Amino acid sequence: MRISDRGRGGEGRERITLVPENVDDLWHLSHVLEDGDRVSGDTTRRIQRDDENLRDKGGQREHLFVTIGVDDVEFARFANRLRVGGEIIGCSREDQLGRFHTLNVEAHDEVTVEKRFKPDQIDRIEAAEEAAENAEVAIATVEEGEAHIHTVAQYGTEERFSATAPTGKGEYARPRSELFAELAEALGRMDVDAVILAGPGFTKQDARDYVEETQPEVAEKLTVVDTAGVGDRGVHEVLKRGAVDEVQTQTRISTEAALIDELMERIATGEKVAYGISEVADAAEFGAVKELLIVDDRLRRERQGDGDWDLDVNDVVESVEQQGGDVTVFSGEFDPGRQLRNLGGVAALLRYRIQ
Repeated sequence: MRISDRGRGGEGRERITLVPENVDDLWHLSHVLEDGDRVSGDTTRRIQRDDENLRDKGGQREHLFVTIGVDDVEFARFANRLRVGGEIIGCSREDQLGRFHTLNVEAHDEVTVEKRFKPDQIDRIEAAEEAAENAEVAIATVEEGEAHIHTVAQYGTEERFSATAPTGKGEYARPRSELFAELAEALGRMDVDAVILAGPGFTKQDARDYVEETQPEVAEKLTVVDTAGVGDRGVHEVLKRGAVDEVQTQTRISTEAALIDELMERIATGEKVAYGISEVADAAEFGAVKELLIVDDRLRRERQGDGDWDLDVNDVVESVEQQGGDVTVFSGEFDPGRQLRNLGGVAALLRYRIQ
């Protein structure tokens, strides 16, 4: 994320001009925007002609600069765009004011957001700006007969390659080299800065040797890590151990994996923890919250008034921050966020027990 400009808007609002540089930045922005915010940017719009002599039912597309009063935000992950819909409250053509329009924001599009930013939203934007220098990382996990490749993004991990090839003896067994070849070729096609090769036993070492022989450029990016599993389980182990942090100085999901593991361990042993909005709100009121954990989509829903919590989530967040606690907003698209969602979408690591 690149911040082009910051200033004051009307009625106490702050104005920030941003340039999202990748799909991660679009995802971050989707969790900053709320109903009633103002978003401005360049767009095209089909203009209907009213001239009796020029009856063009289809209309013509014109380039416009619009300001949208936000009432709908959709992160279209697989389309690599953010859709921001609402009423046009400012436009380079006055006859379009009051009409509904969807602003399609893609990577490298400059937009201006005007709103009363909350502290965690400013933190999110600034963290995305700092993350622009992070390395792009792939995690390859391999064991006998099975190999996977996941890419690491700030919104979660995504499987990009999966292959099974029974090895050993038997009618359908294949040489190990065939599995290694598929894995090496897939890695060779990926544009990443680093590759973590993980898995149980010695299979990953043999896979590394094969990659060194056939894909020397990929081999230069390799780091080998021991894990007990492969696939999603192996990826979680890699993140938990902080292996990604060695090649990518800041990755939110690595932190989330460690926090959710600590939370689940505390729950299992009956240590200082609260989960569910009622328990967490009580703990915040007593100043007992050391670390507040909340899922991004739940936070957004509650802030927009679409949730079912009977209190203001902003009051809880502000109470924690005012009393020196930290707030971590989890990605709902990654396993730690899904685990947290199953606990009600919010939990807290406490300084001391409150019961």
